Amino acid sequence: MGKKEEPETLTPASPSRGAGPGALVVIGGAESRDGAILRTFVRLAGGPAAVVALLATASGRPDDAAREYEEAFVRLGVGRVETLRVTDRSDAWRPEILERARAATAFFFTGGDQLRITSTLGGTPLDEVVHRRHREGAVIAGTSAGASAMSETMIVEGDSDDAPKKCTIKMAAGMGFLEGAVIDQHFAQRGRLGRLLAALAQNPKLLGIGVDEDTAFVVRGDRTLRVVGSQTVTVVDGRAIEETNASESLPDEPLVLTHVVLHVLPSGYGFDLAAWRPLRPAPRGGAAGGGGVSRHR
Repeated sequence: MGKKEEPETLTPASPSRGAGPGALVVIGGAESRDGAILRTFVRLAGGPAAVVALLATASGRPDDAAREYEEAFVRLGVGRVETLRVTDRSDAWRPEILERARAATAFFFTGGDQLRITSTLGGTPLDEVVHRRHREGAVIAGTSAGASAMSETMIVEGDSDDAPKKCTIKMAAGMGFLEGAVIDQHFAQRGRLGRLLAALAQNPKLLGIGVDEDTAFVVRGDRTLRVVGSQTVTVVDGRAIEETNASESLPDEPLVLTHVVLHVLPSGYGFDLAAWRPLRPAPRGGAAGGGGVSRHR
């Protein structure tokens, strides 16, 4: 066994548009419409100066989903909300949609079915615009299915409240805003640890991130993750797995995974995505100036 890691100090970077990739706000679903999570998103997007492009592509009822978030963002002080109605791939080529997307300071993806997002937007001009705007500093946020689509590899569907098995999950390529990770949402509330472990057994180089309801994590340019909300984010490191039967097990046979490293992080805690280390809030008035977090060594 290796030496237990202890904390070191880190002060998170201040968000700024136009100075590199924008922040990611990854939400586990069922978030308060006037709570800290959406307020954080609005602040990062620019507040009264923000232009939020809203995509309800994942939803089976896109108009209703879009209307709910439009009203929430207006109440929270967003300067302008642009609903981009993209329900099939032809919409993602429409010049008026692309023009509105180019003006956005932030993009918000609602819940529903994450495969609707990737199969509708993937490889289209709109997909290119959203990624370019993110590289230029635009904020990207997604809730529920919109959260799952943020990673490079995504869980498309799978069984909850079950032991990890190869048949537990189906996976596909995500939108790729967060590299080297796989994200699951409604995590504790729907008992999804087993399916996240199944994903890591088959992809041990990835970092597994499970986000509870009314909880989010924010990633900024310094590659640190910070937790916001009322519940927790579970981070699972599969690189240290010493034994697994993932390659030879039958689809419905329970998987073996030994020496998996797991962190459960409430609001204020975080994770260094470059060093793969947990972060804790710095003591108020401490060396990090009260606003930092501490890095575990």
